[in-house]
Amino acid sequence: MKAVSTLVLSCGLLLGAQAADTWAFNPPKDTFDKKAQFDLRDLNEKIAGENGFIKLSKDGESFVNGKSKPIRFWSLNSGAYNQHPKKPKIDLERHYQFIAKRGVNMVRFHGNITPRGGDINNIDNAEREKLWRAVAGAKKAGIYMTYSPYWANSSKIKPGTGGIVQAGGNHGLLFFDKKLQEAYKNWFRKVLTEKNPHTGIALKDDPALAMIQIQNEDSLLFWTAQGIKGGAKTKLEELFGDFAKKKYGSIDKAIAAWDGTKVNGDAPGQGRLGLEIVWQMTKDGNIHKNGSAGQKKRLADQLEYSARLMYDFNKEIGRFLKEDLGCKQIVNAGNWKTADNATLNDAERWSYTANEVIGVNRYYGGIHKGKHQGWAIINGDEFSDESAMLNPRKFPLTLRLVSGHPMCIFESSWVPPQGYQSEAPLLIAAYSSLTGFDSYYWFASGEEDWRHPSSANGYLPSIGKWVCATPMLLGQWPAASLAFRKGYIKEGEAVVSEHRGLDDIWQRKQTVMVEDSGFDPNRDKGDFVPLSNIKTVADPLSYLVGPVKVKYDSDLSKSTVAKDLSKHIDNSKQVVTSNTGELIWDHKNGIVTVDAPKAQGVTGFIKGKEIKLSDCEFKSSNPYITIMAVSLDDKELSKSSKILVQVGTKERPTGWQTQRANLKGAREPQRITNFGKGPWQIDKADLVCSIANKKLKELIVCDSNFMEKERIKIAKKGKKVSFSYPEDTMYVVLTDGK
Repeated sequence: MKAVSTLVLSCGLLLGAQAADTWAFNPPKDTFDKKAQFDLRDLNEKIAGENGFIKLSKDGESFVNGKSKPIRFWSLNSGAYNQHPKKPKIDLERHYQFIAKRGVNMVRFHGNITPRGGDINNIDNAEREKLWRAVAGAKKAGIYMTYSPYWANSSKIKPGTGGIVQAGGNHGLLFFDKKLQEAYKNWFRKVLTEKNPHTGIALKDDPALAMIQIQNEDSLLFWTAQGIKGGAKTKLEELFGDFAKKKYGSIDKAIAAWDGTKVNGDAPGQGRLGLEIVWQMTKDGNIHKNGSAGQKKRLADQLEYSARLMYDFNKEIGRFLKEDLGCKQIVNAGNWKTADNATLNDAERWSYTANEVIGVNRYYGGIHKGKHQGWAIINGDEFSDESAMLNPRKFPLTLRLVSGHPMCIFESSWVPPQGYQSEAPLLIAAYSSLTGFDSYYWFASGEEDWRHPSSANGYLPSIGKWVCATPMLLGQWPAASLAFRKGYIKEGEAVVSEHRGLDDIWQRKQTVMVEDSGFDPNRDKGDFVPLSNIKTVADPLSYLVGPVKVKYDSDLSKSTVAKDLSKHIDNSKQVVTSNTGELIWDHKNGIVTVDAPKAQGVTGFIKGKEIKLSDCEFKSSNPYITIMAVSLDDKELSKSSKILVQVGTKERPTGWQTQRANLKGAREPQRITNFGKGPWQIDKADLVCSIANKKLKELIVCDSNFMEKERIKIAKKGKKVSFSYPEDTMYVVLTDGK
């Protein structure tokens, strides 16, 4: 068994000393030679949008191209358009060619178009130029664009530019500040209707721009809403008064309907009604748990008011984009979460149904504690190294899909210093396929090609945290993106179909399924969000069996839960089998297998076990490894003439060292004593593979650009071919020798 070498020192156990059994990742520059053994750029259109604008399927739940043919997106948050002053100049078109070759056909441009100062109606012209260049460059590689123009958390609007601006930030203001909304529309008008000099057409007319996201990470139902003060809060109270008058006839009648319940801020004579803090709507809030009937009714009305305010704003912006500006793009309202998934999640998601696409941002990772934990990894940081396969409820795709809408995670990754990363692409491809989940946007790349261990900001001694252009993430995309985009893994039948009336949502009644909350270290308090302890009607692991869906404005009595769930979820053995039979998640041992006719593989802690699938057998002594075999000619693996076998293990920077730490409740707690330097050191693979395919004759060892390094004849054993996987590569291609 190949294991990381360890040394016992007087200061403690050194866990991450550089192992002898690693190979250095020093990739040659990709010249896009036509002799590459495969190139996933061929999956993309020659020019993104050549078949017309991206649309929705007839049932509204998936994407189709302009000719109404199904299309799946392997997506990336790419900031390569932002040139770092201390790094070599980025060739943007080459960047898009590089990621297209590895399976990407959608990128998200996330920026702030807001002015830096002066007139609120102006825009940041430099930011628009970046967007214009990005769309022009990406479309040449057959890559579509998602445009995210506004994030209150980093908005450049400052006091003096107009609108209701508050010192604590602009969270929530876009939903109700009329002056800000009018400026926001003007920003869109300048960005989308003026001609892009790099393409000759306006973005509104460019089908390469597939999706517009109204705003990033903001909500009136998240903790930041409690920071709305002063004139902004007064305006919200006036609008709540208007809502109450419309619903009950007058503010006095509303207060009577609430059994006389009053709140600080009530000023009926001035048309205002005070607002409870968001905490009161959570499962822990005093009113939610123990309030009087009148208090609870008032709180239900406040939730309805907040959700409808967001819904109406989202609907108006969708109307404005399509009718006033003439945009043909699909629209996503937002991608955020609430203060409590159990009580508020459906109100948030319902507010997104004003537009086509439902979204969320949800990362995977363990604890990370340090001075710059939000953005950098430095010596002295403490973290827990936790594979998602041992934590299935923290898996990002444990999501309830809203019927009639596609759903995307617009930001996500297995975030460093998390070391168990090679599992991620396989898991995302497999379970996106199973559940019908539409697109997962990896976060993030700012490089032309690979990200090597280097400073998080260009000068602080550190390594970057929010990075994914690394060997065990980006390097594992080819097989995974191919399997997902080609539909090699089946979609399952829905295991939960929940129906919820809007009044049930406003009253915060328990749902059939409660999503466990994701965690963002920059926006959440503490080290991590604990799993929900609410007992649900369906098993919390139902997400791994098949799709879990919810429909709003419907009758709760129509909700159904599959009767045979116990056949698929064995809680005693801690094993979950998909209802397609193609996926098995063993969360006791941390092993997931994929067994489909055209894609087979395994990821996890197989530790010498022999993994036998329908056509493939894998045996490895690596403590942790990810293996995928996928057809390159769209034939079943048993009949294919060309198969990609892709392998990932673990990577760490050269010189990386850690000691055991004391983090309460953490798995594999570590303290970084040396964050290392480039290049990446990758654990060598110790692996024997067998495939039941008598056609195969040669094994072609490939480099990181899929170019041939070596060609080897492979041995046949009856109807199988068997070979030892080269220890220092991520890709081999098996062919029939023709």
